[in-house]
Amino acid sequence: MKRSEINRALQDMEHMVQKYGFHLPPFCSFTPEKWKTLGHEYDEIRDNMLGWDITDYGLGQFDHVGFSLITLHNGNVKLPGKYPKTYAEKLLYIKEGQMSPMHFHWNKMEDIINRGGGSVWIRVYNAAADGEFADSNVTVHYDGRAFAVPAGTQIKLRPGESITVYPYMYHDFQVEPGTGPVLLGEVSMCNDDKNDNRFYEPMGRFPAIEEDEPPYRLLCTEYPRA
Repeated sequence: MKRSEINRALQDMEHMVQKYGFHLPPFCSFTPEKWKTLGHEYDEIRDNMLGWDITDYGLGQFDHVGFSLITLHNGNVKLPGKYPKTYAEKLLYIKEGQMSPMHFHWNKMEDIINRGGGSVWIRVYNAAADGEFADSNVTVHYDGRAFAVPAGTQIKLRPGESITVYPYMYHDFQVEPGTGPVLLGEVSMCNDDKNDNRFYEPMGRFPAIEEDEPPYRLLCTEYPRA
């Protein structure tokens, strides 16, 4: 992705967050220049990949496959002694036309919550032992209600609604056409994007960046060491 494209995506998400009255922590407004001055007191942000994030899954088609997000809180499964939090929280911003491809997590359980905007469709499958889609009913936990749906069913989340995604539960999501962009929340166990994503079709997670202008904000993978 071009840096200008990333900058524009982050600013779009900022505007969406402000529109729905969600206040971000101070580190989300740190400039690249400020990051150069910060010491080890901010290592929790560096080590646990808090802050701004962009994914195009390495496909270079951000307007179709990908979205913007912010990790607000996170522990660290590799450093539990130093960072004992067992939970994480994210905000995700998805525009019409964008989608997240089919994947599951080996370890993470998460609630995906529609915080505002349009409606989002989440398609669900159980994972078979060989990593394929299982041809079995999926038990859905939806705002306190449990029910079974056929494999491949899309669950609609309107603003305020949520779904629990369990380990080994394949899911993708996309905005319902005509309803507008969506601000999603994610509350989960510790997040480990480097090791805990199993995509149905092999792909990456973080974008290659073409520097065509200065960064508006550093991504969570770009912080300078203290």
